[in-house]
Amino acid sequence: MAAERHAMNLDQALQDFMIECRELLQEMENSLLELSAADDPSEAINAVFRAAHTIKGSAGLFSLDAIVSFTHVVETLLDHVRAGRIALDEELVTLLLPCGDHIGLLLEAAQAGHHEPDPQVLQQGEALLTQLRARLPGAQALPVPASPTQPAASAPGAEAFERVVGPVVGTDHWHISLRYGREVLRNGMDPMSFLRYLGRIGEIVGIVTLPDALPPPEEMDPEACYLGFEIALRSDADKATIESVFEFVRDDSIVRILPPHSRVAEYVRLIGELPEEPARLGDLLLRCGTLTQAELDEALAEQARSEPPPPIGTVLVNHGVVQPAVVAAALTKQKHARELKAQESQSIRVDADKLDHLITLVGELIIAAASANLAARRTRDVELQERNSVLSALVQEVRDSAMQLRMVKIGATFGRFQRVVHDVSRELGKDIVLEVVGEDTELDKTLVEKIADPLMHLVRNALDHGIEPVEVREARGKPARGTVRLNAYHESGGVVIEVSDDGGGLRRDKILARAVERGLVEPGRTLSDDEIHALIFEPGFSTADQVTNLSGRGVGMDVVRRNISALRGSIEVHSEEGAGTLMTVRLPLTLAIIDGFVVGLGASVFVLPLEMVEECVEFSPEPGHDYADLRGELLPFIRLREVFDVGGQPTRRQNIVVVRHAGRRVGLVVDTLMGELQTVIKPLSKLFGHVKCISGSTILGSGEVALILDVPALIHQMAEPPASQPGSRHLHQPAIAD
Repeated sequence: MAAERHAMNLDQALQDFMIECRELLQEMENSLLELSAADDPSEAINAVFRAAHTIKGSAGLFSLDAIVSFTHVVETLLDHVRAGRIALDEELVTLLLPCGDHIGLLLEAAQAGHHEPDPQVLQQGEALLTQLRARLPGAQALPVPASPTQPAASAPGAEAFERVVGPVVGTDHWHISLRYGREVLRNGMDPMSFLRYLGRIGEIVGIVTLPDALPPPEEMDPEACYLGFEIALRSDADKATIESVFEFVRDDSIVRILPPHSRVAEYVRLIGELPEEPARLGDLLLRCGTLTQAELDEALAEQARSEPPPPIGTVLVNHGVVQPAVVAAALTKQKHARELKAQESQSIRVDADKLDHLITLVGELIIAAASANLAARRTRDVELQERNSVLSALVQEVRDSAMQLRMVKIGATFGRFQRVVHDVSRELGKDIVLEVVGEDTELDKTLVEKIADPLMHLVRNALDHGIEPVEVREARGKPARGTVRLNAYHESGGVVIEVSDDGGGLRRDKILARAVERGLVEPGRTLSDDEIHALIFEPGFSTADQVTNLSGRGVGMDVVRRNISALRGSIEVHSEEGAGTLMTVRLPLTLAIIDGFVVGLGASVFVLPLEMVEECVEFSPEPGHDYADLRGELLPFIRLREVFDVGGQPTRRQNIVVVRHAGRRVGLVVDTLMGELQTVIKPLSKLFGHVKCISGSTILGSGEVALILDVPALIHQMAEPPASQPGSRHLHQPAIAD
């Protein structure tokens, strides 16, 4: 039983490792793509190195040798880049990007349980390794005199080792006592890489290797690390920076750092070894051995006499009890501990399936609450109705909280397009940059996942069709570098995503000519710009003169519109020839639960998304016209009875529900207004896939089914010219007729 539990724990740890590595690979890719635009690339380089270093170390824990061996070469190259021995140019970035892709393939093989990756994957890895090794310098030496010596015979009480001294020795250096843990090598770490990086932030003026931890040769473990060092470092860096050098081995090793001019020689129990909990600065320094209890008491007494009391660290420095570097280290520790604890308390990783199940239960709770509310009204019991009102309010809060759990930022989806722009622009020989705005905009997790592919096609289309070649742009007086822009924001209870470019725009004449050629438009017919632009969404439509890897086959834009429509969204095109194109995608915030407004047509009940409803007015049309006078403005309206062919006579007093979508305002003529309703969206089966202007269904408190109206489709249906609507305007739907 214990073995089974251990196996389960190991499997869970492996899954966590896979998730963490994918996040690190994404961070690595983002940092590489940011290098060209960064004023100071050092931080991005360090981020790439840390990601590769962590992946390699974690993979070593699970004996994933293929990942360890490949990542080791990548890490070695990055270590030379950090040290300034290799220049990081565009060619090297282009090499490192597929290296991250290859590590991802190795991760997929490991997750699938394959001990050896696919031979084709291994062959790709060997080709990348050849290119990586070609960039490495011939020798890798420490940037300090580092010939280790054996301990010299010494008198009792003398030092147990002989220091190797550089050209300058003084007291103004940091002293680092380093003892690597036994598992450092097994974890995939290179002990010497830390010393090389230490030499980059300062000058190592003295170093000695300590062999006292070595066992007899016959007892040595070739995979264990027995190294220890005493190091004298002259550096202007602060203690936190020096500590960060040993970040990846701190848990397995013992690192003691003594500041320059330290008054207390026993400052060996570092802040990093203290328990991870916030504490008073005085207590931290006391437990470090930096000051005595008497010194602390005296400092506290002076602090109490002052008005206002100064920080205890200031008092201790003024008394000369501790050096400023010691206080700074303690404050850094406090801050790190607080931030770490805050981060741990703010987030928790939850399985997506559990969230989906929660939303399903909340939906059933909403339906049950609506049924209870209806029953309470029928009893005419005032107390029961009041209690049920409180229950309904709580259910709504639970719904809002549950929906918020599913909300994620769209920035992660936008971020993946940086790589697409980088690769495709080079394939096309164009100079293109991606601008991202509104990456903090939130929407439902399911929507984020399903909108990624349509957005990918729109971005690639902008790169291929939109942005002109450099010589064409320069001839037109444009900047040589083209721009593709992604923008997201909330509007009217939904989300708007814009994909725009500053390219050549859609060529109106060419689109119309190709449409006439394919029989989509009658010759000589006059169309508006919007109608011509909408032709690009017809199946198989393309204006490309030749087929390429990216486009030209007429497959894509019709799929984009179909996929967006399946999400209850819409897409619009605005283009100006020579200036660029704007694709506007409008989506609901969620596909699960919405606030609805219920209306009646005879015995049929329909639901409108509440965020699209502006107001309700009495129906008073101009005789013979499909528009009404709304406070001096013309309001076109749609008679839903005609659209859905609902039989029977309308009520004597009809109403208009004014709805707005994409800046257009339209009235919907209905018989009765039935009020607001929390609406759980139930998708229609494939049998009703041909039914237009209906986006789903819901269950009312009475147990009856109400259909949810697709407002964008209704507005589009009204805007279509009669010639494009063969047959009757009615959408025959016997299932909802009286």
